[in-house]
Amino acid sequence: MQPQRFSIRRRTKSFYYAGKGIRQFLKTEHNARIHLVATVTVVAGALLLNISRLEGVALALAIGLVWVTEMLNTCLEKAMDLISLKQHPGIGFIKDLAAGAVLVASITALVIGLIIFIPHIVSTFT
Repeated sequence: MQPQRFSIRRRTKSFYYAGKGIRQFLKTEHNARIHLVATVTVVAGALLLNISRLEGVALALAIGLVWVTEMLNTCLEKAMDLISLKQHPGIGFIKDLAAGAVLVASITALVIGLIIFIPHIVSTFT
C-alpha cells in the first residue's frame, strides 16, 4: 500500500474533525463539563497565585492527563455499547477499568494540585 502524499487540506480537515469531537464531548458528556469547570478553576487559581513556570507545566500535564483519560474512557464506553447493550461481564470489566483509569488520573491531578496550591495559599494568608 502506497503512503498518501502530504496534504495541507487533509491536515486541516483532521484538525476540524478533532475539534468537532471535542465539541461533541463537551456537549454530550456531563463529566466533560465537570472537568471543564475544574480546569478553569485551576487555571484561574494558578494565575491569581502567580505560580512558577515549572508548577504551571505540572498542572498542565495533570489537567491533560485527566482530559485524555476521560475522553478515552468515553470512547471505550461508546464502543462497548455498540458491541452490546446487554449486561456482559467482559464489557462491564472494560468499562469499570476505563472509569478506574479516570479516577487514578483525577486523584493524581488532585495530589499535584494540592502540592502546588497549598504552599501558595498558606503564604498568601500568613
